[in-house]
Formats: sequence, structure tokens, C-alpha cells
Amino acid sequence: MKKTIPESIVLAGHRDYDLLSAIADEITKRAGGAGALAAGFSAMLRQCVDDVIMTPKTGRRSYDELEKTEKTYIGTRVEIELRAMLSLPKGRLDTVILGHDVDIKNTMGSNWMIPTEAIGHPCILVAADEIRARCYLGLIVAHPEYLTLGQNKDSKKSVSAPGFANIFWLLLDHPYPPNFWRRVPADVIEGIFAGRSGNQRMANLFRAVQRAPITRDVVEAVAQQQDFMRRIRSDNGRGTRDHLAREGILLLSGQYDAPLIAALGLPACSGSEFVSYRPVSQGEADLAAAHGIALVWPPDP
Repeated sequence: MKKTIPESIVLAGHRDYDLLSAIADEITKRAGGAGALAAGFSAMLRQCVDDVIMTPKTGRRSYDELEKTEKTYIGTRVEIELRAMLSLPKGRLDTVILGHDVDIKNTMGSNWMIPTEAIGHPCILVAADEIRARCYLGLIVAHPEYLTLGQNKDSKKSVSAPGFANIFWLLLDHPYPPNFWRRVPADVIEGIFAGRSGNQRMANLFRAVQRAPITRDVVEAVAQQQDFMRRIRSDNGRGTRDHLAREGILLLSGQYDAPLIAALGLPACSGSEFVSYRPVSQGEADLAAAHGIALVWPPDP
């Protein structure tokens, strides 16, 4: 996205304010409130992009490695997922909100391509900045004077530089979950997926990446098995958690082990995240034991 975005002039008295503020209120209400919208929207975007990158299956780690058709599909996926997230119907354009036909446009770049059929209609503008891990959700009425004079071969126009000031923002430069695999060196990824079983791959993951929350989606992708949640917990000595405990490594769940995660000073995890940690003292091992987690300490050399 553009590094510098002008302050929005869509305030009371602006010709689009009543319409866009009403649509914004409806979107926020359907999402369950401003906080739920921010959390759900950013997570939805991350999932849409990661599902196309498919790191475990393809070895790709970034959006830049996608084929052109795959990049285009992300926009379609965002449209579908956003409608589902907000329980919006399909319309003559992409959806209908408060009786208005609304188009949904997504970009991973710095602008949106507005089709001729959307001109004069409200548009939902979605953007994800993979490099900076920021996301955007805005509304605009695609008046011709807000768009560029030039157009591409499909007769689509972009929002002009002055037109950006006519965007009503719901989320502007909002934190967006970074692609997990962008932070992991290629040789470490290779080592993680070298495991022949789901247990081995999960153990490799939590050995290699410690003190960092790891989402359920990443764990599921690494495990590549349907019962990965059973394996990640203690499983009569056979689960990933059991194997790591014998090595002196804690595997903690944000849902079940939040008090211990906080007591050890580890990053907070959501209920669907996990974090691993190798205690550095007997005191930390005793703390784990007090929370009901048996750990071999000191671990075998």
C-alpha cells in the first residue's frame, strides 16, 4: 500500500458521508463490533493469502512467489470470505448492503482496479501489505472524478491520488499477522518438513521455533494429519508434547496453559496458538511441575 495516504475528508457534510458511514456501521455491527471486525478481518486476510501460498505443499514462503492467476484468485477468495464473515448476500455486483449494490475490491499492491460496472456505486476496498504486515479496510463511492483518467485493457480504472482522500476508513494501517514462514530460514523449514511422521514434523517445528506463538493453522499444515490436536497434547507418552518434555522442552497451549505462559514471561498466546520453551533453570522446571506438566530436568545430554 502507499506509504503516504491523505487524511480522509469524508466527514459530516461530505456528499458521500451519510451513505458510507451507514454502510460502515452496518459492517461493524455484522462483525460483532469494532474490535471483532479488526481481529476477524486481519485474520481472514492472512488465511486467504496463506491458503494460496501453501508453504507445506509447495515450499513457497511469500506472495511474490505466486503465479499471476493465483494472485488474482486471492481477490476472489477475499470477496467470498468477507461476505461469509459478515453474512452478506451476493448481489448484482459482489454484495448488497442496506439495499445498495456494493463491489468488493482487493489489492496486495498500492491501488485497486475499479470495473466500469462499479462506477457510481459504493465499493469496499481491502488491502494487505505483506512486507510491512499492515492491512486496510475502506469504503468509497466510485465517482468518476475520484478515479484515474487512464484505464487498463479491461477498461478498469484506479483510485486517483486526490481520490484517496475520499475513502472512508474502517481500518487504516492496521496490524496484520505476518506470514509465519517469512520469519523462518529456508534451511530450518527444510529441517521441519524432513520429519517422516506428523509427530516428527511437529516436534521439529517446536524445537526450531521457540518463544514465538504459532497458530493452529501452521501446526495443522506441518502435521498433515487429521488428528494433530490429539498428537500435540500428551498422548500416553506418544504425543509431541510428551516427546519434547523428555528433551526438556515445554509445549504450551494458549487455551489451557495461559497462566504458565504468563508466569514464564513468554509472549501471550490466543486460544488457538501454541508456544514452546526450554526452561533455563530448575526454578522454571519446578514452575512447570506446579502447573501439572512433568518435564525431564535437567534434560538428558
